[in-house]
Amino acid sequence: MAITQERKNELIDTHKTHATDTGSPEVQVAILTENIVNLTDHLRTHKKDHHSRRGLLKMVGQRRKLLAYLKNKDVRRYSALIEKLGLRR
Repeated sequence: MAITQERKNELIDTHKTHATDTGSPEVQVAILTENIVNLTDHLRTHKKDHHSRRGLLKMVGQRRKLLAYLKNKDVRRYSALIEKLGLRR
């Protein structure tokens, strides 16, 4: 259910803005998106797992806040991230 450290490092390497970047909005959104996708698959098979559903909704809310921050801060970075992650089809 949780992503492995290797996968997390891959996401950080893909979305970092500078050499030591681990906490930029792009990296955080990428990690949250990976977790959301994994948890959505889990909930497809375990429909009555309401505790995990609550965690999923909290993650979606956090990702939405980070995307709103990024959109207000720099629209080009926001657009590039949306395109790269395949969000907002």
